[in-house]
Amino acid sequence: MTFVQLIDCKTSRFDEMNRLLDTWAEQTRGKRTATHSVIGQDRSDASHLVEIVEFPSYEEAMRNSRLPETARIFREMVSLCEEAPTFTDLDVVRDEQLNAAAVRRFFETLPGEGEPPPLDGLLTEDHHHHDPADAQEVIGMDAMRRELRVWRDGFDFAFTVEDQICEGDRVCTRWSWNGRHRGEFLGIAATGRKVAMTGTTVFRCAEDGKIAESWWQYDRLGLMAQLGALDELET
Repeated sequence: MTFVQLIDCKTSRFDEMNRLLDTWAEQTRGKRTATHSVIGQDRSDASHLVEIVEFPSYEEAMRNSRLPETARIFREMVSLCEEAPTFTDLDVVRDEQLNAAAVRRFFETLPGEGEPPPLDGLLTEDHHHHDPADAQEVIGMDAMRRELRVWRDGFDFAFTVEDQICEGDRVCTRWSWNGRHRGEFLGIAATGRKVAMTGTTVFRCAEDGKIAESWWQYDRLGLMAQLGALDELET
């Protein structure tokens, strides 16, 4: 679960603190675990600053705090403050951008060869996959991995995310897909053909940011035509 820490302090020496934070960023390059940091200045009190730091999880935040550079910089930061900073630790329970990022990671994870990678960091255990081309409902992590294996065995492919719209727990994604038919797919032997299609998927995300449900719409008929599966029907 994403974790956010708020650091509230008062100082009239912001320029010095800013340089101190630049030093910390340089010294911890490649080691720090924070994914995003923002500093806000109170409009009614220029000495009042709030830093918002985001981490992938509480555990990663604790690992970051144990860096020797973090401890040293913190002591120097306290010396620049008029009073001791206060900390607020927050678990993120809703973030629409977090949902969008999870969906993007999902599309990046799908391509590859052989056995699909673990999806437990992206999908809920009871993930419900809706595809009008499937005769049976696909429910659960294992079922989703079997579904993905069919595509990975049949194609070298990649997705491109074209558009995303987020609202509440839903992420609507318009995507394009390009691949090469290198293996058997739905009874069609490998043709070596380059193929492409477009589609739109609506995802429902759980409170922890994992994808709980997905509804897929894509040009499967067009894909089958590109593979030559409709040639006999046209003659």
